Amino acid sequence: MKGKKSLFSRFLGKREKKVRRETENSFSSAEFGESQTFSATGTPILTKSFSDSNPGYRSMDCSGYLSSLPNTTNTQAFRLFVATWNVGGKPPHRGLNLNEFLSTDDPSDIYVLGFQEIVPLNAGNVLVIEDNEPAAKWLGLINQALNRPQETDTESCTSTPAYYSFTSPTYTPNVSANKDLKSPSNNLLFFQKPSLKAVSRSFRTVQGRRLKSCNCPSEGPRKNYRDSCFGCQQAYLSKDDSSEDEVEESDNFMVSDIATNLPSTMKQQRYSLVASKQMVGIFVTVWVRRELVPHVGHLRISCVGRGIMGYLGNKGCISVSLSLHQTSFCFVCSHLASGDKEGDERRRNSDVIEILKNTQFPRICQTSSRRIPEKILGHDRIIWLGDLNYRIALSYTETRRLLENNDWDGLFKKDQLNIEIEAGRVFKGWKEGKIFFAPTYKYSDNSDAYAGDDATSKKKRRTPAWCDRILWHGDGIVQLYYIRGESRFSDHRPVCAVFLLEVGEVVVTFPAKTM
Repeated sequence: MKGKKSLFSRFLGKREKKVRRETENSFSSAEFGESQTFSATGTPILTKSFSDSNPGYRSMDCSGYLSSLPNTTNTQAFRLFVATWNVGGKPPHRGLNLNEFLSTDDPSDIYVLGFQEIVPLNAGNVLVIEDNEPAAKWLGLINQALNRPQETDTESCTSTPAYYSFTSPTYTPNVSANKDLKSPSNNLLFFQKPSLKAVSRSFRTVQGRRLKSCNCPSEGPRKNYRDSCFGCQQAYLSKDDSSEDEVEESDNFMVSDIATNLPSTMKQQRYSLVASKQMVGIFVTVWVRRELVPHVGHLRISCVGRGIMGYLGNKGCISVSLSLHQTSFCFVCSHLASGDKEGDERRRNSDVIEILKNTQFPRICQTSSRRIPEKILGHDRIIWLGDLNYRIALSYTETRRLLENNDWDGLFKKDQLNIEIEAGRVFKGWKEGKIFFAPTYKYSDNSDAYAGDDATSKKKRRTPAWCDRILWHGDGIVQLYYIRGESRFSDHRPVCAVFLLEVGEVVVTFPAKTM
C-alpha cells in the first residue's frame, strides 16, 4: 500500500488538495494499477496502467505502429499541463510572475500554453504585418519560469514581484523590487526588442543541438531538413516562419548574449521548446522535459483563419501535431467568433466544424509504413483549448443572481457550449471536466468586478460567461484538475487543467538464438 500511495501523491501533487471532493473521489488509486517502476524518460511507468485497470482501453488499435519485428507495447503515464489565456492585447510586464500559474513546484512532463489576443486585433496586425515582440516576451517569461535555477527555486518564488498574481486577487506593487528588475541579469530574457525567431531558436536547442525532426528509421536517402517533419511548416506557413536558421544579423547578439550570460543551471535546462507559432493574436507554445525530446517527432503545424471574410487570422486556430513515443497528439488553440446575441453560438459552431474540416497536416515521415494522422480527429489524444467565446443564455440580472449564490450547476445548464454539445450540434464525442469556478469573462480593468457591475450603459454591459475552455478527445486521458487563475492582467481569467496521458512505447524483442 505504501508504494501505491506515493504514486498517487506524485501524480496529483500539492495542487490536488485545492480541488473539490467530487473531483478527488473520481480518481482513486485503483485507476492507476497495482505496481509501478520508474523510467529516465518519463514519469512513473505503470506496469498495470490504464489499459489493465480500465478494460475499455484494451481495444486501442496500435496496429499502425507495429514493425515487422516481434514486439510488445508498454504504456507510460505522462503528466500534461494545459492553459489558455486571452490577454486582451496587452504585452507582458516584467513583474508578471508565471511560477504559480505554471505550477512549477508541482511540475508536469509537457506544457501546452495557448494565448489569444497577444496583440491588439487592429487592422495593422490583421491586414499588414503581425507584431511578434509580445510573443517573444511571453516565451522568455515561460522559459524563465520553467527553467529557473533549482537551487534558488524557493528564493525566486518569494523575491519575484507578483504584480499580477495567479492565486490571489490582491494587487501588490513593489517599487523597490521593480528597481531590481532593471539589473542586466534580470533583463536577459526580457530584452527591449526581442525576435520571436531568435528566441524560439535558442530555446529549441538541447545541449547545443537542434531537435530531431523524425525518429523513425530511414528507409532511403536522408531528406533535406526542410523536407523533414520538423520543417513541414513550409507547406502551410509563410517562408519567414520556416527560416529559423537564417536569423537576421541584428538578432544574433541577442541570442548570443542570452546563451553566454545564462547561469550554468539554466544552460542545463529542464524543459525545451518543441513548438511555437503565432497567427495574428493567437499564440501557442509547447514545452517538454528535456529527457523526452529524443522521443518527440513528426511535429507539424497547421493554421486555419476564421476571421474577417471567413479566412483572416484575427479568429481561427493553430493546431500542433506531434508524436511522443508511439502515440500521436494534437493540440488545438482557437479563438472563435465573438458576440452575445442570440444565434451567435451558431457562428461558433460553424468555426469548429470548419476547423475540423480544413485543418490538414502533411504526411512527412522517413517511414512510409507508419500511420501519421493528417486530420485532427485522426490523433490518439487531442486537447482543444482557447477562448471559445460561448456565452450563458441568461439575462445579466439572472446570471448575477446565480453567481452570488455560487450556483454553478444552474449557470452551467444555460451555458451555450454545454447546450450545443448535448444537442449534438458541435464537439461530438468530446469531453470537458466539471466546472467549479466562476465565469472567466468579462472583468473590469485591474479589478475583480465583472464589467457589467460598473457599466454606465447596457451597451457596455457584458453578461459573465465561461468563454475560456479546455476539452479533450480520445481514450487514455484522465483529467486531474480544472481550475482558473486570478490574475487581473486582462479582462479574462486564465484557465488551466492537468491531465494524465497514456503513451504507448513499442519494445522490440529479438527471438532467442537456436543452438
